[in-house]
Amino acid sequence: MSMEAAPYFDPDDLLTPHGVLNHFFRYPKFRSGQEEAIDAVMAGEDAVVLLPTGGGKSLCFQVPGITMRCLGDGPTLVISPLIALMEDQVEALVGRGIPAAAVHSQQSDSVNRDILARFAIGELDFLYVSPERAALKSFHHTACLAEPALLAIDEAHCISQWGHDFRPEYTQIDALRTQLAAPVIALTATATPLVMDEIVKHLHLDDPVIVRGDFRRPNLSFRVFPLSRDVERMEALIRSLTDMGFRSSGAGRCIVYCATRKKVDAVHSALKAGGFPVASYHAGRTDSARATAHKSYELGRTPILVATNAFGMGIDNPDVRLIVHYQTPGSLESYYQEAGRAGRDGLPGECHLYFGVSDLVTQRQIGRSSSQALNKRKATALQAIEAYARGEDCRQQLICGYFTGDKPEDTCGKCDVCTDSSGVLDAFEQFEERSGTRTKQVAEPLSAGEKETILSAAAGLTRPVGKTNLAKALRGSRAKTLRKGGLLKLEEHGSLQHHTETSLVAAIEELLNSGGLETRGRKYPTVWLAGRPIREKKDAGGTQGRASGRRKLRSTLARELDNYRKRQARSLGWKTYMVFQKKVIDAIAETKPRSLYELEYIRGLGPAKISRFGQDIINLVDRHAEG
Repeated sequence: MSMEAAPYFDPDDLLTPHGVLNHFFRYPKFRSGQEEAIDAVMAGEDAVVLLPTGGGKSLCFQVPGITMRCLGDGPTLVISPLIALMEDQVEALVGRGIPAAAVHSQQSDSVNRDILARFAIGELDFLYVSPERAALKSFHHTACLAEPALLAIDEAHCISQWGHDFRPEYTQIDALRTQLAAPVIALTATATPLVMDEIVKHLHLDDPVIVRGDFRRPNLSFRVFPLSRDVERMEALIRSLTDMGFRSSGAGRCIVYCATRKKVDAVHSALKAGGFPVASYHAGRTDSARATAHKSYELGRTPILVATNAFGMGIDNPDVRLIVHYQTPGSLESYYQEAGRAGRDGLPGECHLYFGVSDLVTQRQIGRSSSQALNKRKATALQAIEAYARGEDCRQQLICGYFTGDKPEDTCGKCDVCTDSSGVLDAFEQFEERSGTRTKQVAEPLSAGEKETILSAAAGLTRPVGKTNLAKALRGSRAKTLRKGGLLKLEEHGSLQHHTETSLVAAIEELLNSGGLETRGRKYPTVWLAGRPIREKKDAGGTQGRASGRRKLRSTLARELDNYRKRQARSLGWKTYMVFQKKVIDAIAETKPRSLYELEYIRGLGPAKISRFGQDIINLVDRHAEG
C-alpha cells in the first residue's frame, strides 16, 4: 500500500490506528468497542468482538490491518462466509486506495491463481477467502508464504453449533490458525455468551480479549404486533408502508422478512398488486433472478424487498427506514441481526415484528433435526424470541440484556412498551383470547403479609388504577402505562415480583371482596383503598363547567367520527354500519383512545378495522382533544 494516497497528509500519522481511521475512512473517532479491539490485536493479542449490526465490526480488523502494513508488517487474511460480503468489502477497500482482493467460486481458476500469487509475494494488503478455501491444505501453504500479520474471522458465530448460521467448515479454521504467527480477531453481531465460549474453544484462542459493544440503537423503534391471521398482517404491512411513503420513491428502503419461500412469494404478489415498488429474494430463485432483484433494490428502483434470511448478511445500505418481520424468526439472534439493518445512517428507523403462535410452529418445522442437542437449542431459541415478543420491559433493554448479560438502566423511550399507553401485555391477552391460544395460569395464594403489601401500595396511589396495572407494578414492570396513579413511584414497586400477575390479580380481588379495597367507576372499574377520599382537582370553571366541556368535546368528536364513517363508506362502496356502528362512535367519543392498542378495548372494532381505520380515528381524537 502506498503512503502517497494524500500528499498533504503526514505519513507518520498513518502509523497509528487513529491516523488511519481519519485518513482512509474519514471518521473523527472510534465507536464503542472498536478501539479496545484494535488495541488488542495491535498488541499481538487474540480478540473476540461482539458488536451489534451496524456497529462497525469491519473497521476492527481493517484499521489495524492497514496500520500494520504501514509499519512494515504482513497483510491481513480475512475469512468471510458470503461472496457478496467479500466483494462489498473488497470494493470499498480498493476505492480507498488499499490493495485488496477476494478468492471465490464465481471467478475463474486462472483469476483465483493470480490473486493467490499476488498475496503470496506481498502485493495485496487484504485477501478475503471462504471458510471452505481456508480449510484446504494447499491454501495453508500460500498463507504461510504471505506471512499475514492478522487473521480476521468474520461472522464468527458460524463456528458454533449453537449459532444460528452454523457452517461446519468454520470448525476447521483452527488447522490454519496454528500455522500462522498472527493474532486472531473473531467478530460477530449475534453471539450469546454460550456462542462466545464456543468461538474461543473451537479456535483455541489464547486468553483472548473479549469486547462487547453497546447494543443500544437509539435511532431505532422496536415494535411487536400480535397478529395471527394473514389478512391482519397484510393490512398492517400496507398501513406501515403507506404511512411511511413507500408507494413512491424517496422514502428510503424497506426489507420484509418471511420465514418461508412460499410466504415471500405470496407477500410479494400482494404488495405488487397493491401498486408498491417491490422485488423478492430467496434461495429458490435462480442466480440471475436474485442478482436482478438485488440490483434493483440497490439502485432504488424497487425500494421494498421481500426476502427470506438468504438476503442481508453484509448488506450495508444506510437508508433502510423499515424492517418488517412478517413472520417471527427462529431466534433473537436472527431477529436482531436482521432488524439491525435499519437506520445505519443514524436517522430514525422502524423495526416491526409480527408475532403469532403459528410462527413458532413454522420455525419448529424448519429447524427440526435428528440431533437432540440441536432440537433443544432450537427450543431454547424459540423461547427467547417468544419472551421478547411478549415482554413488558423496554425492547432495547431486553435485547442488550440477552446479548451482553447487562441490561441498561435507561429505557429507550421509543419502543412500543415505552410509548404505548395501553400496555403491550393487555394487547397480547386480547390477541390470545381472540385466537384461542391463551394459556390459563393458576393463581397461587398470597400470605397475609403480602396482602398487607398490596394495601400499602394502594395507600400510596395518587388516583384509582386498574387491578391489572397494580399487579404489574407490584411485579416490577416499568411500562409507561404505569405512570398514571403514581404506580412507578410506589415504595412497594417490584416487591412481589416472585408472584405471577394472575396470583396478584386474584389477591386484589380477594381484598375487594373482603372490603380492604373498593372499586371506583362502573364501566371501567378501578381499585382504591377503602374509605380513603379522592382529592378532586380544583377548577375555576367548577364541576358543572368541566362536565359541560366534556359533553361538548364528545359531541364534536362524535360528529367528526360520523362524517369520517360516511366518507369511508362512500369511498369503499359500503353501508355506513359496515365501517363501524354508532355505538362504536359513542364509545370512542366517551373514552377518547389515544393509541391503536386502546382501540382494542372498543367493542365492535376488530383487528381488521383497526388496521384499516385505526390511525385515522386516533388522529381525529388527538385533533379534538388538543382543540
